[in-house]
Amino acid sequence: MARIKILKCEHFDDNLALPTYETKDAAGADIRACLPSRDSLVIEPGARILIPTGLKFEIEPGFEVQVRPRSGLSLKTQLLVVNSPGTIDADYRGEVNIIMGNFGNEKHIIKHGERVAQIVMAPIHQATFEVTDELSQTERGEGGFGSTGLK
Repeated sequence: MARIKILKCEHFDDNLALPTYETKDAAGADIRACLPSRDSLVIEPGARILIPTGLKFEIEPGFEVQVRPRSGLSLKTQLLVVNSPGTIDADYRGEVNIIMGNFGNEKHIIKHGERVAQIVMAPIHQATFEVTDELSQTERGEGGFGSTGLK
């Protein structure tokens, strides 16, 4: 099992849980907002903000941590994790922040300690890039963006 080392930032609230898998077979661990003010953040309509978590990760080489939306939050509000899935690289050592956007018409409040996203550990494979004069042919060819239809 891969391991993530966690360093708590100076402003981390020890009353908050570390990322947690809420069910036995959950793929994603919920991560919480850790606001230095211990208060709340307002996300205005159309705005994007960084939500601090108070945590720094050391991820094993060969892995990434993907930041994804929590499905309930996305269904019940107009909030979205903007760069979903976001990638936390194995060599990044700064605080993990969640890029959240409000795509609704009303402001939304994020409270200190609220579960705002989920993180999923995933293996990565770096590619070798090779320039060529031609690509092999496939049945699909250059068709994309809905070219295969709806049914």
